[in-house]
Amino acid sequence: MCTLVSKQGRVWRLDGLVLALLHLAAVSALAGERCAVDDRGHEVCLAAPAERIAALSPGATELVFAAGAGERVVAVVAHSDYPPEAAKVPSVGNHTRVDLETLLALAPDLVIGWITGNPAEQLERLERLGLPVFQIEPRGIEEIVSAIERLAHLAGSEATGGAEAARFRRGMAELAERHAESAPVSVFYQVWDSPLMTINDEHWIGEVIRLCGGVNVFANLDRLAPRISEEAVLATDPEAILAGGMGEENRDWLDHWTRYPELTAVARENLFFVPPSLIQRPTPRLLEGSRRLCDALEVARGRR
Repeated sequence: MCTLVSKQGRVWRLDGLVLALLHLAAVSALAGERCAVDDRGHEVCLAAPAERIAALSPGATELVFAAGAGERVVAVVAHSDYPPEAAKVPSVGNHTRVDLETLLALAPDLVIGWITGNPAEQLERLERLGLPVFQIEPRGIEEIVSAIERLAHLAGSEATGGAEAARFRRGMAELAERHAESAPVSVFYQVWDSPLMTINDEHWIGEVIRLCGGVNVFANLDRLAPRISEEAVLATDPEAILAGGMGEENRDWLDHWTRYPELTAVARENLFFVPPSLIQRPTPRLLEGSRRLCDALEVARGRR
C-alpha cells in the first residue's frame, strides 16, 4: 500500500494494481509517438512503435531486418531473399506491382516504400487509405546508416538498429583509412549488359570505388546509372573492369570483354566479379561487397 497526499491535504491510498497501471501508463508514454523524416523529406509519425511492417522492395526488407525489426515484417515482395527469414514472410507481389488487396488484408501499421522502385501511384493510394508510408532510397554510406537508424526508431528497436548502423559505419571507415594512400586504379563498373550501363560518382558504388582508391572512368556522367556504348568503354581503357552479373555466380558479362585484348583490364586479367547482392543493394551487406571490391583493386595494383 502506498499513500499520496494532495496539495489540498487529501490522503489517497494506492494499492499495487493502481501503481502498476500508473507505471504502465508511464512506459506507454515513453514508447508513444514515433516520428521520422523519410528520403522525400516527409515526416511520418506513428502513434506507437510499428508492430506490423510491410517492406515493398528487397532493399527495404534488408534494412528493416538490419534495424532489428525483422520479426515485425508481415509482408515483402519478390526477390526479398535476405536474410533467410525473409523468405518465410508472405509476398504481396513485386516492387513494380503490389497486390493492394492482399497487402491490406495483412493490416500493416507501417509501409516501407522505395522511391524509384515502387510505382508512385500505388504508394500514394496507400497513403490515401490512411496507411503511414515511409519512403527510402539511400544513395550513400551515411544514408544507409541513417535509414537503419530511422527505421529502428519507428519500430522501437533503437538498440539493435543502432548497433548495426555503428558496425557498418565503423567497417566502412576502416576500409577508407586502409586505402587512403593507395595508388589510383581506373575502374569501369558494369551494372547491366543490355543496354550497357554503368554508374556515376553520385551512386553508392561510385563512393565505394573512391573509398578503395579507384577512379571511376564514368564518374562525371549526369545520371546515376547512365547508358553507355562499348566504344566509350574502349576509349577510357580502364585498368580494371568490375561487374555483378545477373546472378551470384554469373561471370558472363566479364567474359564478353575478352574479345578486346587491347584493353588494359583484359591484358592484365583485371576482370573482377562482385556478387550483385553485396554491392548493388544499399544495405549493410555493402560492407562485404566493398571489401571484395577493394581486394580486387589491390590485385590490379599488384599486376602492374
